Amino acid sequence: MATQTHEFQAEVKKLLDLMIHSLYSNKDVFLRELISNASDALDRRRFEGLTDAGLQDDAEPTVRLIADPEARTLVIEDNGIGMTSEELVENLGTIARSGTLEYLKKVEQGEAGPPELIGQFGVGFYACFMVADRVEVVSQKAGADQAACWKTDGSGTYTLEDAERDGPGTTITLHLIDVDGDEGISDYTDEWVLRSIVKRYSDFVAHPIRLTVFKKEGEDSVAEPVVIEEPLNSMKAIWTRPSSEVTEEEFGEFYAHITHDHNAPLLHVSTTLEGTFEARGLLYIPSVAPFDLYHREMAHRGIQLYVRRVFIMDECRDLMPDYLRFVKGVVDAEDLSLNVSREMLQQSKPIQVIRKHLVKKTLEELGRLMKEDEEKYIGFWAQFGPVLKEGLLSFEEKKDRILDLVYAHSTNEEDALTSLSAYVERMKDDQEAIYYMAGPSREVLAGSPHLEAFRAKGVEVLLFTDPVDDVWLEQMPPEYKGKPFRSVGLGEIDLSDEAEKEEQEAERKQKEDNFGGLLGGLRAAVQEDVKEVRLSSRLTTSASCLVRDEGDL
Repeated sequence: MATQTHEFQAEVKKLLDLMIHSLYSNKDVFLRELISNASDALDRRRFEGLTDAGLQDDAEPTVRLIADPEARTLVIEDNGIGMTSEELVENLGTIARSGTLEYLKKVEQGEAGPPELIGQFGVGFYACFMVADRVEVVSQKAGADQAACWKTDGSGTYTLEDAERDGPGTTITLHLIDVDGDEGISDYTDEWVLRSIVKRYSDFVAHPIRLTVFKKEGEDSVAEPVVIEEPLNSMKAIWTRPSSEVTEEEFGEFYAHITHDHNAPLLHVSTTLEGTFEARGLLYIPSVAPFDLYHREMAHRGIQLYVRRVFIMDECRDLMPDYLRFVKGVVDAEDLSLNVSREMLQQSKPIQVIRKHLVKKTLEELGRLMKEDEEKYIGFWAQFGPVLKEGLLSFEEKKDRILDLVYAHSTNEEDALTSLSAYVERMKDDQEAIYYMAGPSREVLAGSPHLEAFRAKGVEVLLFTDPVDDVWLEQMPPEYKGKPFRSVGLGEIDLSDEAEKEEQEAERKQKEDNFGGLLGGLRAAVQEDVKEVRLSSRLTTSASCLVRDEGDL
């Protein structure tokens, strides 16, 4: 085939111009995109080779990087499925993705700010023009004898011609532009720069990523290629392995790797979502709360998002609600594009399904821990209980799932905590409500005169001491396990039986007659500050107490 010159599709020209004059600070992700493409090509060749033995390759499926500082080139090479000349034109000369076209329209209209990840709108391969001024692609389709070479300098045209290649696969040669720290352009021929990028974005790619660098033996010698046989990536995506095959040491090492927290996690949870959307996850509950846990905007969200083992983003806030922001781990989705953006995630049906699954799984595992090792769970509650209770203010959650996990102090225990469910089980048969009191500490609450009648009657009262308790207890649905919540500091509460009520009513009338003058004087003295002064049956040793009516602020 003689050399052919083609014009890029109009949208490609716009995209190339966007890349060449890119304002994006993170140029490194071009390598993630190209490695992901290479990995997909290797997978496709393996898959198609299952039904066509002629496509199989005895050589190890590999992605190879070749960095030449003197030539200022970086080569990304694979022995995957490869492309024909027609496929080169179709895949590199045109854009069919509607998402990419939509983004280009927004750029033209000035509506699209710089996205946080360059690959997110389908630019994929074209991201290499952020760091290169010329690109050559030599590819040979598996099962074909002829290779083709695609070249461009990004000026609006590309050439296509026959080429030679040693077997199927694709070789991309980037002629790199100069290093520019101010523009975020690193030296992509430097071994340690490449190692760092691969470790961050492509560490769990299933195929080995190997590196060849050019080194000199001496000052006057010619640089020779040196093959680094050890892969740059670990390929150890432990969330893809059955939990029974992963040791506790491996779980711990991976936790430290993704969180930089060297305290052992409290527990780890492996989970798989199957059905319409598929995903795997490995979640961790830390043993110690981070310093920024209560700063919602500052707090580091712990869920990393991968798509088919390729790193997409840290702190994917859409995967967990705020009240579970302490959960760490990874989620690897099968049904998302590599080019998903944070904005697109909010509207993503797969993400919504995955989130619902992760929340359910996390709460189930906490419930299991509570039943199997209450002491360990109470340690968790001391660290994260107040944050978990924020979920009781959420409109999207089923409150009972969280209430099942709630612990509080109690008038029945000096120091120990009790669960809500255990409290309900201990309630007397004729007890109509879950009685509680909220305040700054157990010690302060325990001395309240509001509790005197309850102690006298042997009725247990829950004591809530976190700042969030005042909020959720007032906004809560009215009951748990069929029992309404009732504050002992609100309104009139009568714990007497019918016989006692009749006796107390007679006593009250007698006392009102006896102390009518005193009550009238007190009412006159405090009428600017209180709504009413009345006799009470709730006190046994204290002279008086303040009570709010239900609904009062």
